Amino acid sequence: MTALPNDTPKKLGLVIDLDVCVGCHACVVNCKEWNTGGYGAALSDQEPYGETPSGTFLNRIHTFEVLPEANGAGASPMVVHFPKSCLHCADAPCVTVCPTGASYKRAEDGIVLVNEDWCIGCGLCAWACPYGARELDEAEGVMKKCTLCVDRIYNENLEEVDRVPACVRTCPTNARHFGDLADPDSAVSRLVAARGGVDLMPEQGTAPVNKYLPPRRNRAPAGAADETPPAAPRERAAGLTGWLERVVEMIG
Repeated sequence: MTALPNDTPKKLGLVIDLDVCVGCHACVVNCKEWNTGGYGAALSDQEPYGETPSGTFLNRIHTFEVLPEANGAGASPMVVHFPKSCLHCADAPCVTVCPTGASYKRAEDGIVLVNEDWCIGCGLCAWACPYGARELDEAEGVMKKCTLCVDRIYNENLEEVDRVPACVRTCPTNARHFGDLADPDSAVSRLVAARGGVDLMPEQGTAPVNKYLPPRRNRAPAGAADETPPAAPRERAAGLTGWLERVVEMIG
């Protein structure tokens, strides 16, 4: 393994395995719990037990039925559990449009954060983000987003195993992975290379750090034997991109 120079900036991010995410929402709940206690100000809820509950979340799971085009007529729909949070883009449009400089990207590790003391809640960052990853906290009047649990990952008072984002630590199926994607020898980079990990909506030109892993094999209709050989990583990635685009359209 080739060590990176000590001055090489990190690109900390998540790798999300769509093949094993079961949509249990454990990551959503633990994210809400951890960040309500450690974010600074609580992630507020409005009418949580009323007829129109709403609230601020830094991580959400969307579930869809998608019919893969490659499977042809008669194919069974595929259930897709799609985790969505800030992708910590290399060219983050939320940072570019922020009129006060409240949104910024850290040079040392690539994490995109919000300085809440400077945020005026104008919402321009939410309009600029193509992934819908920004949320206005109605109680605080400021924009909030995934921080990759920066208060955990550098906290030397925690055990080493806990120095990862809350969503990664709590995932029961190991669908979420955290690490330095600038290092080609890191566990997350090797996982992306082996599984054909892809960017979400690459045509936006934001160069997201987070990657999504496609299913390991083509899925046969229910009750039928799957005689289709595993697709190559590049072919799987191409197929994933097609139905990811349809999922994004549904979200939007």
